[in-house]
Amino acid sequence: MFKLISLFLILLSFSVVSVYQLNHLPTDQNIYVYLGVLFILLFSLVVVSRYFLLLLFSILNLYRNVKKELPELPDHKKPMVSIIVPCYNEEKVLKASLESLMNQTYPKYEILVIDDGSSDNTYLLAKHMEFDDGKVSLKAFTKKNAGKAHALNFGIDMAKGELFLAVDADSKLNPDAIALMVDYFQDPKIGAVAGSVYVTNTDNLWTKLQALEYIQGLNLVRNGQALFKLVNIIPGPIGMFRKKAVEKIGKYTDDTYAEDCDLTLRLIDAGYKIDYEIDAISYTEAPESLIDLLKQRYRWTRGILQSILKHKRKLLGIQTNLSMTLVLWYMLFEAIFWPIASIFANFFIIYLSLASGLGEMLIYWWIIFTILDVSASIYCVSVTKERMSLVFYSIYYRIFFINIINIAKVLATLEEFFGIEMNWGKLERKGKI
Repeated sequence: MFKLISLFLILLSFSVVSVYQLNHLPTDQNIYVYLGVLFILLFSLVVVSRYFLLLLFSILNLYRNVKKELPELPDHKKPMVSIIVPCYNEEKVLKASLESLMNQTYPKYEILVIDDGSSDNTYLLAKHMEFDDGKVSLKAFTKKNAGKAHALNFGIDMAKGELFLAVDADSKLNPDAIALMVDYFQDPKIGAVAGSVYVTNTDNLWTKLQALEYIQGLNLVRNGQALFKLVNIIPGPIGMFRKKAVEKIGKYTDDTYAEDCDLTLRLIDAGYKIDYEIDAISYTEAPESLIDLLKQRYRWTRGILQSILKHKRKLLGIQTNLSMTLVLWYMLFEAIFWPIASIFANFFIIYLSLASGLGEMLIYWWIIFTILDVSASIYCVSVTKERMSLVFYSIYYRIFFINIINIAKVLATLEEFFGIEMNWGKLERKGKI
């Protein structure tokens, strides 16, 4: 780990030197160009600083987890866990998902499959898999279609456990996922714990880039947030919650496109801490086409913006709940300011290079982000023990993939601002989990 930190510091220094080269402009440039250069310099330093801080926080959190000493509870004292699986037309993937849940190492839990009015054989498939051996059970329920939030709330009402694990029906869990996450709840301040999400269908360019994005986002961002126990989004494929805490804040709501984000924010607002377990892994099916990927990111962005707007008064609530205020500003930065600034910076640096005749500035610009992405990828792959081949995609990850995602975020932000209705259907599953 020390070698990784040293490497990153060296790369950080090289990136700063590359940023400095952007000052080499002819003296006859107008004031607007110089203002643009100043923006580029500031933006680049923010990017470099962000990477370094996230790496530092992530490493410190890993160290905290290694040193964490929680007493091992005997089986009869371990809390009951209810796994809630909301489903809507998940016939292709549900069997594999449920089989992974049935093979958990945790001694006592129940699986509740909530069919939200599917038009395929989802409910019948789950019903045929029902069982109860006295320690572990699986039960299937069906209800009129009302959306994922209502299906999850239905499951919470049926749950017997003091903890519940929300799992998407297109996901598979590693066998010790429940056992790894339960320990955190010995701390009464913990309201929820996020798990790791890996892409399982890495068989084309788009899914491989998403696989890299997931491990960077999880192990650099979410792991860094966990140092302060302020993870801002519990992912749909794997998240464990304290049932009483969720009931206290009114359970899931259906007034955003991101019910998981909204629920996490309300838990933080209620004073609960949100942690992260890096080794509790869910394997999920990612969108395989650009169109499906853009649909997903539109929905995510608009859902996050809606969640932030629900709590907009807390943006200035430093004296009442500093944690909530910091989380909201961070999310606002990532959802709006960062994508807009990134797109502007990329287009401006191209214009600047062409207008000033200094094409090497494009090279320095590319070096900055490539170095950062490659080093971050090496760190994340080393921590997660994912395939080292994913590091190769970091060479053009930001220039190509992240720019596309940022454009989608900006367009989604504009649509949300103007109140344009979004009515996309469910993504089609390929059954590759």
